[in-house]
Amino acid sequence: MQTVYEIQQFLKKFGTVIYVGDRVADLELMETELKELYAAQLIEPADFQSGIMLLRHEIRLEREKRQKEK
Repeated sequence: MQTVYEIQQFLKKFGTVIYVGDRVADLELMETELKELYAAQLIEPADFQSGIMLLRHEIRLEREKRQKEK
């Protein structure tokens, strides 16, 4: 997985659609969902790792963006 969109599509396969309206909250919920799927052994370790790394990167970028806007 290389984009947030790909993660969203991946989660849809498991019946999970996330949209809260807050980008950081959405990303954090996606991270939680990936963790739960991995803990339940429903996804491969490689999918889990790439998804988590991408989401954490996007969360960090979004928080930095918000800090600059203040």
